[in-house]
Amino acid sequence: MTTTSTSLPLTHKGAPLLPEALAAPRQSLTTRTGERLAWYGDGGGSGRPLVLIHSINAAPSSFELKPVFDQYRGKRPVYSLDLPGFGHSDRPVGSYSAERFATAILDCLEQVVKGPADVLALSLSGEFAARAALLAPGRIASLALISPTGFGARQPFGPGIGRPLHRFLTLPLLAAAAYALVTSRPSINYYLGKSFVGKPPAALIDYAYATSHQPGARYAPLMFLSMQLFTRDAPERLYSALPADFPVLAIADRDPYVTFEKLAGFVATHPNWRLEGLAPHLGLPQWERLPALIATLDRFWAGAPAAV
Repeated sequence: MTTTSTSLPLTHKGAPLLPEALAAPRQSLTTRTGERLAWYGDGGGSGRPLVLIHSINAAPSSFELKPVFDQYRGKRPVYSLDLPGFGHSDRPVGSYSAERFATAILDCLEQVVKGPADVLALSLSGEFAARAALLAPGRIASLALISPTGFGARQPFGPGIGRPLHRFLTLPLLAAAAYALVTSRPSINYYLGKSFVGKPPAALIDYAYATSHQPGARYAPLMFLSMQLFTRDAPERLYSALPADFPVLAIADRDPYVTFEKLAGFVATHPNWRLEGLAPHLGLPQWERLPALIATLDRFWAGAPAAV
C-alpha cells in the first residue's frame, strides 16, 4: 500500500518523518568543512565502485537513483550520496555553491570509496562531478551523465543577476511562501509528472514531499532557483578541460527543464564522449527505461561500442 503525505509519521517539529531512501545501510561522513553528509553503501560484488549523485531541485535525494542502486547492489560496490542541504545530510543556512557540492563528492570518494570510481550523476550534479574530477584527477575513472546541464542555447544567469535574485528569494516571508508553494503535494506531483512519459511512481512523490519538508530544506533549493549553482560556459570550463582519454557518457532524450542544443556538436568534437538517447524518456530513464539504461551503462563501463 502506498504511503500518503497525511499518513507519514511526523517528527516532534511537525515535519514528516524522513524514511531511508534506500534499503541499504546509511552512514555519515564529516566533510573537510565540518558538515555531516549521509551516504548509503553496499560493498558487495566485485569490480570498480559506482557512486551515484542525485540531481538538484526542490526535493531531490538518493531516492531518485534507487532503481540504479538496487540494480547494481550485490554485483559491484555501489554508493549513493545525499549532497549538502538534501536528504539525510546537514541542511545548514549559508552559502551553497558548485564548489561546495564538488568537494562533497570528493570527500565521499576519499573517505568512503578510497579508490577510483565510476560516477553517475543526474542533471546539474553532472557539472559538480566534472568539477570534482578536475580537482582530483584519478579519483573518478569515468562519468555517466543523465540529462547533463550546460549544453542549452541559453546561458545561466551570472552573479550580477543571480545574487540579487537570491537576496529577493530569501526575504523571510517570501522564502517561506515560495518554498511552501513549490513543495506542496500538488506542486510536487505536477513538476515530477513533467519528467515522466507515463505517471510518476507514488513512492517517488511521497519521498520528495517528505524530504522537502525537513528543517532547513529550503536553503539549498533557493540557491538553485537563483541560478547560482550553474557554471557559465560549462562545456568549455568543465567538460572540455577533462583529459582527452577520460570516458564520458551523456544520456539525453527530452527534458522539460534542460535543453541540449549544443550537446551533439560537442560530442562530435570530443572522441572521449559518447551520446545515447534511450528514447522515450523525459530526464529520468532510471524509472521508465531501466533495462535499456543498465545495458547502456554496462556497455560504456566495459568499453564496448555503442549499440546501433
